Formats: sequence, structure tokens, C-alpha cells
Amino acid sequence: MNYFAKGLKNGIPIGLGYFAVAFSFGIMAVRAGLGADEAVLISLTNLTSAGQAAGVDVISEHGSLAEMALVQFVINIRYALMAISLSQKTAESFTVPCRLLGAHFITDEIFAVCYSVEGKLVPRFMYGVAAVAVSGWTLGTLFGATMGQVLPSDITAALGVMLYGMFIAIIIPPSKKKRDVLFSVVLAAVLNIILRKLPFVSSGLSVILSAVLSAGVTVFVFKGEGEK
Repeated sequence: MNYFAKGLKNGIPIGLGYFAVAFSFGIMAVRAGLGADEAVLISLTNLTSAGQAAGVDVISEHGSLAEMALVQFVINIRYALMAISLSQKTAESFTVPCRLLGAHFITDEIFAVCYSVEGKLVPRFMYGVAAVAVSGWTLGTLFGATMGQVLPSDITAALGVMLYGMFIAIIIPPSKKKRDVLFSVVLAAVLNIILRKLPFVSSGLSVILSAVLSAGVTVFVFKGEGEK
């Protein structure tokens, strides 16, 4: 139980941050036509801010299931890489069932906290971190979706920007330090704007194409710098 309690303590900052961001997602989901119960269920079963934002966009535009699957695959594939890295640090008590459950809880922040822990990672510590993080994310969605149904449209529109503010806060620091990151971010934004203007390209498909194309072009343009 000491490991679980330590995980709870380490997860408090994540839970607080998730609550604020999920509040914005809840408002976004309601504005897209989803109910509060549906928004909460999405947050509880997905736990991915960018994936959920893109997913709600696909739902609101009546996209196909194949499009939804591709969008989620492209956006969330980084979690598979985090899981592989984290698996090298797990203790023997991390059995296959524990790994399957823990895989659901992997996010950027939970991964960072679990990877930075001293020694081997035990299931109870990760579950403690996840308990607070998931609670913050789910409750924030519930509050946001509930308030989104009663607040004036002007206020909900302003609050709905918070989620995108988090995304901007994530990309600005590395963009200042690395030219390839800045190039990829700007190129992805430009491509996404252009693709969204095309009548035969949906929002979900534009996310997939802009992400893959910008990453591919960036690797080609800056391929020499990685070797240096």
C-alpha cells in the first residue's frame, strides 16, 4: 500500500492539470452534440486529449469508423513507443494482466512520472498515479460537459480554447530549441489548413495527411542533422 499511496501523491499534479484541460474537452463534446454521459464515457475509456479532440471532430462531421481508427492510430501511436520503453523498467510483479491494465493508463505525463521513479516500477505505484489522473480527467470532463449545457455560448466558446492552449504550450518549448520541430509544426499547420479547404477531405483525414506528410518531409529535409 505504500507504493500505491506514493503513486497517489505523485499523481496529484497530473490530476489537477487534467481536470482543467478535461473541462475544456467536456465543453467541446457538448458543443459537438454529445451528451454529458457520452463525454464522460469517452474520457474514461480513452484518456487521450489530442485523440479525444480529434475523435469528437470526426463524430461531429459524421466520419466513418475507418477514418476514426486511422485518426486515433496516427495520434496515439506514441503511446505504444512509451509502453515499450516503460516495459524495460517494470518489476517482476508486473504480470501480463497488470501490463494490459497499465497500458490503458499510459499518457505523456503518467509515463514521465513512472519512468522517473527510482528502481523498478511496480504495478501499485502506477495504479496510484493513474487513479488520481483518471479521476481528474473524468471529473473535469463531467464538470465541463455539465457547465457547457447551462453557460452562455460566448463563455463556453472562450473556455473551449483551453484544450488547444495546452497543445500550444507543449509544442512551443521544443520548437524554440530545434529547427526540425518548428519546421514540422508549421508545415503540419499549413497543410491542415489547406486540406480542410478541400471539399473532398474530411477533418479526420486532414489530420492524418498533415501529420504524416509533415513528419515525412521533416525527416527528409533534416536527415543530415540527426547524424551530426
